[in-house]
Amino acid sequence: MSTVADVLGAVALLAGALLSLAAGIGVLRFPDVLDRMHAATKPQVLGVLLLLLGLALRLRGPMDLGMIALVAVFQLATAPVAAQMIGRAAYRSGRVDRTLLDTDELAGNQPPRAGR
Repeated sequence: MSTVADVLGAVALLAGALLSLAAGIGVLRFPDVLDRMHAATKPQVLGVLLLLLGLALRLRGPMDLGMIALVAVFQLATAPVAAQMIGRAAYRSGRVDRTLLDTDELAGNQPPRAGR
C-alpha cells in the first residue's frame, strides 16, 4: 500500500508542477490583464493543491497533514480574493479593454477619474 501511495504522490507532484509551470508561462505570455489574472489563479491554485496532495501522500505524518491542510485552506481562501482585487484595480485604472467584456457590471460604479 505504501508503494501505491508513493506512486500516486509522485504523479500528483508532477502534475502540480506542470500546472504551476503552465500558469507561470501564461502570466508572462498572455496579452492583457484579465488573461493574466486567469492564468495566475485557476491553474496555479489547482497546481498548488496537486502539489499539496502529493506531499500529503508522501509524508503521511499527522503534523504534516495538518500543516498541508492549512496551506490548502489559505490558498483557496486568498487566491480568489486576490484575483478580484487585481481585476477591480485594473478596471479602475483603465487597463481593461472594455470591448472584451460580455457584461460590464462595474460601469455604473466607476468613480470619476482625475484629469477627465
